[in-house]
Amino acid sequence: MKSILRGAVLAVTLTGAGLGSVIAQKAPDNTPRTSIALEHGSHRLGKRTDEMMQTWRNYGLGQFIHWGLYAIPGGHWEGKYYGGAAEWIRSWKDMPNEAYDELYKEFDPQNFDPRAWAKQAKSLGAKYMIITTKHHDGFCLWPSEYTDYDVTNSPYGKDIIGPLVEAYDAEGIDVYLYFSVMDWNHLGYRSKLETEEDREAYEGFKEFTRNQLLELLDLYPTTKGLWFDGTWDAAWKEQAAFADKLETEMREKIPGLIIGSRFRPDDYGNRHFDSNGDLMGDYEQGWERKLPETFEDTKGNDWDCVMTVPENQWGYHSDWRGHVKTSFELIEMLVKSVSLNGNFVMNFGPDGQGSIREEETKLAAEIGDWMDVNHEAIYGCGYLDWKKQDWGYYTKNRETGKVYMVVFNRPLNGALRVKTPSKIGLEKVYSLKEPSVTYEPEEVHKDEYFIHLKESKTSKGPVVIVIEPTKEKQQEGTEYQKAKT
Repeated sequence: MKSILRGAVLAVTLTGAGLGSVIAQKAPDNTPRTSIALEHGSHRLGKRTDEMMQTWRNYGLGQFIHWGLYAIPGGHWEGKYYGGAAEWIRSWKDMPNEAYDELYKEFDPQNFDPRAWAKQAKSLGAKYMIITTKHHDGFCLWPSEYTDYDVTNSPYGKDIIGPLVEAYDAEGIDVYLYFSVMDWNHLGYRSKLETEEDREAYEGFKEFTRNQLLELLDLYPTTKGLWFDGTWDAAWKEQAAFADKLETEMREKIPGLIIGSRFRPDDYGNRHFDSNGDLMGDYEQGWERKLPETFEDTKGNDWDCVMTVPENQWGYHSDWRGHVKTSFELIEMLVKSVSLNGNFVMNFGPDGQGSIREEETKLAAEIGDWMDVNHEAIYGCGYLDWKKQDWGYYTKNRETGKVYMVVFNRPLNGALRVKTPSKIGLEKVYSLKEPSVTYEPEEVHKDEYFIHLKESKTSKGPVVIVIEPTKEKQQEGTEYQKAKT
């Protein structure tokens, strides 16, 4: 399907400034727009509205697991400390590639227990998980027909991904497969194509990549989506036609498959957004280790944020340095993400024996305790167009219309300011933790209220107050009258 099918063509083709044809179309809001004609740009304007995408949109909280050979050195080699992201240690000048590539002979994670991982994710409150089937080093955690560099040739000798999928499915947690297109182990991989020899080798690499992706979907048909990485190389940016066709093949394997904006380039090598500025893929993946500040920053797209616990460690590093996030920081990032119509994904990096580190286990328990009480403000919730206040964030349930005030910053006087759009009143206000604790909002101006916090100032963690708003304020005797002068 070509991008020119996204809207009704309204005018004849014009000459673009070195970019090809320009076509006048109508945007989703029916306003005229001008587009560059693209064969491999975005194939859809606006959000997906099917059931699988709505499920993704309502997750709120997810878990990311980075695990592979890099967990064995754990950020160190021959007594030297590697300060970069642990999964990149093979690219370090002090890490001989040949030595790294032999680490598969040591991969024997005797503590790996997929059911324990899945139960921990369940107690965390995660609704989906993403697992690294293959990172940039090329080592595969599944038995691949297309390479010997996989887990079956390690001392462990058996599939990792299959038991993980089964365990998470059993806990009701949807599984997404991470796949790095970049592959340092494959002889045909190139970061850029400078010679005919490069191009010939890369053709073999492309076929290998296609075979592995289709293999994964055949082996694990309950997969809900693919999470791509390592697609920024100049060589891959030239593969618009190949990647577009492959995406179609993958979607045919699993109808409704969810693929983010990282996978394919457009005709001019743009990723995430095509040359017209339209999102490619089903959701935006540009918010890595950062969050949008406002709803306008998201451009109305579906999006997720994937977040490390230390500053930049995904895979296991035995020596976390610098700032390590607390559970309250992570909870605030989660709530902020949901308040801006996004999902928040917390990363875990198991060690070489397959154990989740103590710091991550403690954080998961603390976040899980908060989610046990307050998950109603997260699952199925999204953006509310009320004026944001300094005490925290609003979320709104997409089905019930209930509004949740998630309070992180308690005013000294305990008065939480709420400003509503015109004709929207506060019919019922109560504590999520203790619904019998109700509030009588104090109207201080038209469409502006104080809710006086009753929870103890010593209580742990952010509190949640539920608002059941009216669609229209009652008019008789209850409307606020401005002071007369």
